[in-house]
Amino acid sequence: MKHFSLIEKAFFLKKVKIFNDLDLDLLLAIAEKLLYDEYDQKDQVFSLHQAANRMYIIYDGTVQILDERMRAVCELNSGDFFGDESLFNEQPRSYFAICKTDVRLFILSRSHLLSVISECPSVAVALLQSYANPLSCRLNGAAQRAP
Repeated sequence: MKHFSLIEKAFFLKKVKIFNDLDLDLLLAIAEKLLYDEYDQKDQVFSLHQAANRMYIIYDGTVQILDERMRAVCELNSGDFFGDESLFNEQPRSYFAICKTDVRLFILSRSHLLSVISECPSVAVALLQSYANPLSCRLNGAAQRAP
């Protein structure tokens, strides 16, 4: 498992849509809260109806989002994020997230995300703006690339 320095995490976050307007000090504070995990191709990050307590940011690899019938909705890549919508409404997951390739993810827990939002409300505004698009790839503005 790769180890990332705080500065590496912060510079990566700068490339993520909801964090790219933040200054380095705040990015470092967020980076400190990030967890890291690796998944193999075809691993399930989470499933339909699973309890939601984390959001995921793709460092590299491709994650496929599938609806309740296991139909592909879209594919997400490096810099895209997913799983955040359930953190606010405390509802279970409404879709599946499956690794199309080997994937490395940064993970931000609900409590850490709320802490980030309290420190920087502009993150909440960026998340709200991302919800202006339907779930079919509103996730970080990813292009609809379903197979």
